[in-house]
Amino acid sequence: MQLHIMNKNTEMRDFIIADNQELTHQGLESLVRRDEQNAVYKATDRAGLIHLLKAHESAVVILDYTLFDFADVEQLLIISERYELTRWVLVSNELSPAFLQKVIYTSQLFSIVYKDSPIAEIREALQAAVHRQRHICQRALEEIIGHRQEEEQPSPLTATEREIVIAIAIGKSTKEIAAERFSSVHTITTHRKNIFRKLGVNTAHEVIKYALRAGLVNSSEFYI
Repeated sequence: MQLHIMNKNTEMRDFIIADNQELTHQGLESLVRRDEQNAVYKATDRAGLIHLLKAHESAVVILDYTLFDFADVEQLLIISERYELTRWVLVSNELSPAFLQKVIYTSQLFSIVYKDSPIAEIREALQAAVHRQRHICQRALEEIIGHRQEEEQPSPLTATEREIVIAIAIGKSTKEIAAERFSSVHTITTHRKNIFRKLGVNTAHEVIKYALRAGLVNSSEFYI
């Protein structure tokens, strides 16, 4: 049985795709446009997303949080509360257990799937959002259950990881950090993933906030 995003007897639904990975964006747009009644809009940053939400408050937002310029999960939740008629489908490659727990326990407006989830499950999440329900995939639930204890007592950063946190905080790219440390980009990327996992964060901006709180960098040295 073929699963559609909307029933043909329902009214037009606005979708806002907020994903800066072009290939993923095209795939999501193709999936949503299977019903010709749907209107699809594209947001490339947080300001553009808010602008679209003002005009389409009942839209379904398909968001890759990790690729957008949100300062932290609190900022995302504040925006979702402001536009309470909006429904959100988070679609990312990876989300930290701390992030998942905060979103799931704080708000009923979010559905969660992953980019490597089966197409049928992504459709199910979109369908749930259209009908003002939510869908949390099994992997997200398992992430929370399996890492709850670890996230409550995060592993301390190694000396190398602290140095990389400082480099990230002052704006150095992965390539620049690799060159300075005479390491490969792959090695630094692995360190970044470990740092994000240990800190329970998803973005470089959240790493910067950690570095400031931990006193690893001085806030007078740069502007966030």
